[in-house]
Amino acid sequence: MSERGSASVEVAILLPAFIMLMVVASFVGRVTIAQNAVDLAAHDAARAASIEREGDLAAAAATDAATDTLDELGVLCASRTITPDVSDAFANDDFGPQDGPPPVVTVTVDCTLNFVGFPFLDFTTTTVSSRYTSPLDWYRGRSLG
Repeated sequence: MSERGSASVEVAILLPAFIMLMVVASFVGRVTIAQNAVDLAAHDAARAASIEREGDLAAAAATDAATDTLDELGVLCASRTITPDVSDAFANDDFGPQDGPPPVVTVTVDCTLNFVGFPFLDFTTTTVSSRYTSPLDWYRGRSLG
């Protein structure tokens, strides 16, 4: 029995599966890289906020640090949201020891990835998020007013 043409039949059967595998691998890789970058951005933002002296400066430093990290890593977010929560950390102006847990700042970073044009995917966007909490740095300088 002749096996002529069997290779072309195999290619016709396996090619769609191979293409789908490449699309899924590309999707998973892009999401994984973005998740790692968002994790690092949230960490950098919380640390930047924790060394500031005032709440407004801390929120601005957190936003700047997260934006810089995402830009440096080349993450292309269709939209990004950076939410620093510094209000409780800077509510007490007492310079002495404080009761209760140490004051902390928390930063949440959300990045929406655009997948328009990816073949075989029935959605166009996905969002990766990260949240990081950092205690205020006790050794930072504090202003008196």
